[in-house]
Amino acid sequence: MTFFSNVLATVRLLAFLVWTFLLLPLQVCALLVGSHLSWRIPRLYHQGNCFLLGLRVIKHGIPDNSQGVLFVSNHSSYLDIIVLAALTEACFVSKFEVASWPLFGMLAKLNHTVFVKRRMRESGEKLREIEARLRQGQRLILFPEGTSSDGNRVLPFNSTFFAAGSTRWDGFPVKVQPIAIGYTRLLGIPLGRGDRPSCAWYGDMSLAGHLWSVFKSGTTDVEVAFLPSVTVCDFASRKELAKSCESNVAFALSDMLGGNFR
Repeated sequence: MTFFSNVLATVRLLAFLVWTFLLLPLQVCALLVGSHLSWRIPRLYHQGNCFLLGLRVIKHGIPDNSQGVLFVSNHSSYLDIIVLAALTEACFVSKFEVASWPLFGMLAKLNHTVFVKRRMRESGEKLREIEARLRQGQRLILFPEGTSSDGNRVLPFNSTFFAAGSTRWDGFPVKVQPIAIGYTRLLGIPLGRGDRPSCAWYGDMSLAGHLWSVFKSGTTDVEVAFLPSVTVCDFASRKELAKSCESNVAFALSDMLGGNFR
């Protein structure tokens, strides 16, 4: 069994590299000429990655296709980025360290990613960049937990970047849409609480080792729930907005992991 899983992993890895270097020049050209294809190519790329990695994406609800939307999602793995990028034409708000990662850092830069540092004195500058992107009508995906979890729960949402919800697009406050993402089945068998962390990448896990285990894995069901959009005007403060989004995402994730989401 180990032999066949290693063969599967090798084939998937080679296919991933070929797929990446096939679309990479197209994305560079699209960026250089300022084409809207620079938003569509990453979505196509990650749809292909979902297929290559054996991720079966089950979507609940509809992503908000308005101009200037801030998506806020729970986060347990780099796989979340692949799945969400396959479902939306949006860019990510990512931690600064990702920019220096081999290959993945370059891919993030080519997908219009906003890189943020964790130090509070530097977050103001990046908040202004996020606001500027939203005023341009871009859609951004934010992981407000600030780190990845084991996939079984939602960590507290940091409210700092929810201040971007006060940005206006065409005279109206931008929309904030919560997203819940959960890994629910492996080869059709429900994942239990003890099994689910195998899909997550958190703590001091090795990226290369975890990625190899993903390449070796069978088909994994990933459920994504796009919850109703809100605006900052619906709340007394950005902290209440963040708390509401956190609560709604946590309830949706719990229902998905329990097989009860509707």
